[in-house]
Amino acid sequence: MLKNSPTSVKPQNKLMGADSGLGTGPGPAVPWRKVLWERQPFPDNYVDHRFLEELRRNEGLRQYRYWAVVREAGLVAQQISCVALFLTLWLYMEQGLLSPSTLLWSGLLCALLGYGFYQALGPQGDSDSQQRTRWSDLQSASIFLSFTFGFSPVLRTLTESVSTDTVYAMTALMLLAHLVSFPYAQPSPPGSLSLNAALFASVCLASRLPGDHRASRGLNSSSPSSLHTFTMLCWALLVFALWPCLRQRLRECAPQGFGCVCLLMGLSGVGGLGSIWPGGAVLLAAVLGAVTLLCPLLLIRLQSDKDNIHGPWDEAEIREDLARFLR
Repeated sequence: MLKNSPTSVKPQNKLMGADSGLGTGPGPAVPWRKVLWERQPFPDNYVDHRFLEELRRNEGLRQYRYWAVVREAGLVAQQISCVALFLTLWLYMEQGLLSPSTLLWSGLLCALLGYGFYQALGPQGDSDSQQRTRWSDLQSASIFLSFTFGFSPVLRTLTESVSTDTVYAMTALMLLAHLVSFPYAQPSPPGSLSLNAALFASVCLASRLPGDHRASRGLNSSSPSSLHTFTMLCWALLVFALWPCLRQRLRECAPQGFGCVCLLMGLSGVGGLGSIWPGGAVLLAAVLGAVTLLCPLLLIRLQSDKDNIHGPWDEAEIREDLARFLR
């Protein structure tokens, strides 16, 4: 019988992970390399003391300036002011302080002045192309006004079977969706979701306006006329679709006056709402102050607590331009 000769068994290293200086590797004679295609006498999850030397913190961190952030936050505050102005117009019509015909003619005047101002701020190019653009804009406006006026009798009856509380809840939800989904980075033209939400909210509010000429005929005066719905939709288009386009061009061509426009819109929203609902004006002023002044301050203060780490454990990124493979 053959006897087993004693052999020396090398103790296995059970310590995995980062090198803690306890001799987890074979020694300095065999240096460790961070490669997977070469067989090395190390465990698969072995790392040496150089592992944390590649640690990088807050790479590409942007330093914000307070007043620059305040100017950007003014876009959000201005859109909130637009919603407040639209609700103010509805409250005036709902209480009978403003007739739809007066509001419609004033909206037409504002649209003409705004379009002229928009064209004046635009680039001065070929006169023929500008004439074609104005003609196409006139055609689009005519088509929209014709279809809106023709479908106003149908739109005002969409929510007749819905309770008033439900209509107001849907209006609040749609206006909130408009504010959340509005493309503040590029508001010209506004997003389809935000614009559709605002138009749906205007239809809901128009369905709860009191009638005007129906009361004199002995009919139900709580039912709105088609002119109410048409006026609300026209002003919704002015406030939520056309005004953001003019505001964006004003921001690009006259950035010095953009801050004054934001301040004027905020004061108009608070003043208009305060003329008919003082409590709402106080709430609106608090919201505008928080969005414009407090939120940028919190953003800058929280930048010091930001701690993003990057290192060799990150996933590999292909930095080569692969567009040539897609042709």
